[in-house]
Amino acid sequence: MPYAYERSPKASATSACGSSLARMGVKRTMLAVLLGSALSVPNLWAQDANNAVTLPVVPVQGTMAAQSDRIDDPNQNAALSKTDTKLADLPGSVQIIPRALLSEQGATMLRDATYNASGINSGGQDSKGYYDHFLIRGLNAQIYSDGFSDGDELSGLSHSLNGVERVEILEGPGSALFGSGPPGGTINIVHDTPSSSLHYGGSVQGGSFGTFSNSDYVTGPTGISGLDYRIDGTFSHSDGFRQLSNRDDEVRPAFRWQWGDHVTDFALDLRQIHETPDSYGLIYFDGAPIQHVSIDAKYSSPFTSARSNVVRPTIADQWNVNDFLTINNRFSYLHRTLDVLVNGDSSNTKVSDGEVVDRQLRQQDDRDNSLDYQLEPVWKFATGTIQHTLLTGFEYQRQELDTERSTADLPNIPDAFAPTPPETSLNDVIFKCDAKHSCDNDHLAANYYSLYATDQIDLTDALKIRAGVRQDWWDTSLTPQISVPGRFGTDGQPLLAGVKDSRDDAPISWNVGSLYKLFSWMSPYVGISESHLSNFNSENTQNGVGAPESALQYEAGVKFAWFDNRLVVNTAAFDVKRDNVATLTTINGIETVVFDSQKTRGTEASADAALTDQWHILVNATSQDAFITNNPQGVTSVGHHPQGAPNFLANLWTTYSFHIAGVPGFRTGLGMNYQDKSYSDITNVNAIPSYVIVNALLGYETSLWGVDINIHNITDRRYFVAANGAGAFVGEPRSAFVNLHANF
Repeated sequence: MPYAYERSPKASATSACGSSLARMGVKRTMLAVLLGSALSVPNLWAQDANNAVTLPVVPVQGTMAAQSDRIDDPNQNAALSKTDTKLADLPGSVQIIPRALLSEQGATMLRDATYNASGINSGGQDSKGYYDHFLIRGLNAQIYSDGFSDGDELSGLSHSLNGVERVEILEGPGSALFGSGPPGGTINIVHDTPSSSLHYGGSVQGGSFGTFSNSDYVTGPTGISGLDYRIDGTFSHSDGFRQLSNRDDEVRPAFRWQWGDHVTDFALDLRQIHETPDSYGLIYFDGAPIQHVSIDAKYSSPFTSARSNVVRPTIADQWNVNDFLTINNRFSYLHRTLDVLVNGDSSNTKVSDGEVVDRQLRQQDDRDNSLDYQLEPVWKFATGTIQHTLLTGFEYQRQELDTERSTADLPNIPDAFAPTPPETSLNDVIFKCDAKHSCDNDHLAANYYSLYATDQIDLTDALKIRAGVRQDWWDTSLTPQISVPGRFGTDGQPLLAGVKDSRDDAPISWNVGSLYKLFSWMSPYVGISESHLSNFNSENTQNGVGAPESALQYEAGVKFAWFDNRLVVNTAAFDVKRDNVATLTTINGIETVVFDSQKTRGTEASADAALTDQWHILVNATSQDAFITNNPQGVTSVGHHPQGAPNFLANLWTTYSFHIAGVPGFRTGLGMNYQDKSYSDITNVNAIPSYVIVNALLGYETSLWGVDINIHNITDRRYFVAANGAGAFVGEPRSAFVNLHANF
């Protein structure tokens, strides 16, 4: 029988901080989950004597009808499905990473979470080292917060786990659900919601490289009938193992008001993020990251910095009109500032005659203002014996982005094997603006209008069909404030100050898939989806606003569930075609945007096994072949691999709980992460090697408090997490962190 995850009041307010609070106060519930106990799940479809269908309403965005502490629990409901559909009934690859798992792994950032999902890795084109950038199935992914886009896809944000309940990952194009989006997939960060009972908690974590963080939360009733609150805060600092310091201060107050037939949620996300970019990492030499230098060797300028301020209010209202109709109104406004000094990530920067030459420093100032309104009536009804959950929607998005940048030449580093950047004062650095020095002063504006519908159809208890279509109308424009030689618009004419360069597009996205429960333990599925991505961002404006990118994915898989869902295995094969991809490259010493086509073919598998009440195993593996299929401006790159896309990925995490001298609550964990070789750009001249790292956990939990010790990279392996254009991002050496947490 399927199980449900029933949270106690304390557990419903998972700590916002790297702690294991989702497990505290719910030990018996977790044990029941691990044992696959038969806790009931409500029947989604009920009929009276007249065959009239009575249906439950779709939960508020950010909640699930059945939450689990396991990634592949088939009875979980993903918010990104928007139709309250169980994972077991979705004809596609969706994985949900719960906070409890992230807590026991010592995760504090989104990038720490992604190892738990198949087919995803950090890096890829335009990964600058001061924001999250991921590839799924070798293709770019988009990050959402409670269903709202982060705004500019490039030059984005680093995401902490402040107030995060879970992370949802959809592999492949979002198609009818999300509009303009990359073909790789969708990462949706879901936050905790306020509780009607008072409880609070927090954690303190400290460890290697001068790392210290404090996270706290409090939630409960306000005293006003139906109105509850929650406040999450995170404050952290680290010196960084390569003296790349960072600081993150975040506060997120939220309110939930239940009145009449409405549930209204309001949240205000406030962040101040300071980071030290290192886009060079370890420079390439002879086709690989330079060897015979210290892991702390730095080729980046000592002046690099990135500062982001974020203000984001969101409001969502769920109106339960009747048993058949729920209307969701949702609104988000994002204001973000970004001030960056970062080394230019051009492949021109290299080792020549023992020196590091062609170093540059970029100065960048961005202001991003984005709003997003979504109106989504959800209908639940029957046509004869066929059950429907029909999502209909209208969405309007407005984005205004002002970006200003200039570039300075830096002196050569005389000895690449004992690097000391010569620049000692920013006053001596001269920023320029011309064809050989990337620069701009642009105002970008976009209006996105969308109408869409997705129908989740239960033809029978065994046969499920999901189909969706979306019509988008995009109005995108670029207005330069200055004239820069070498920049041309969509009509091939020079981009001139004050002259708007614009385009209008009306792409149609769609998806269709079917799943059949052949046996109680096996469900094969197939799916096809097409999506489009507006080439509108602050990084690819050298040639004006480009035509949209398109992607088409074919996917087939089988979902297995044995022993009352104690062992769940999901498999998939996929073929994704991607056209008109904006790719930054260097031609004749000048940074240029070219448009190529790519394809990824592969297979993947994941397993979630509760072997006993003490022993839990998670494992995933992906084999993929991503390659360039067409590049009119660089035919020699056809057949090469895109930047940052490895051929193979695999991850393992296992935990075991035990007693000492009859005292329960002790646990230990072990994890391994493998990533294959990947290339720095489409020329495939430079690459980072494959790696395996090993991590470990030792912890103790009571119902009110706990302590964890996490050790990362036990073997002290030198490895590289991403292949950037000029050099490779260095992974952390052996490190240890202690987390003390409590929940009351």
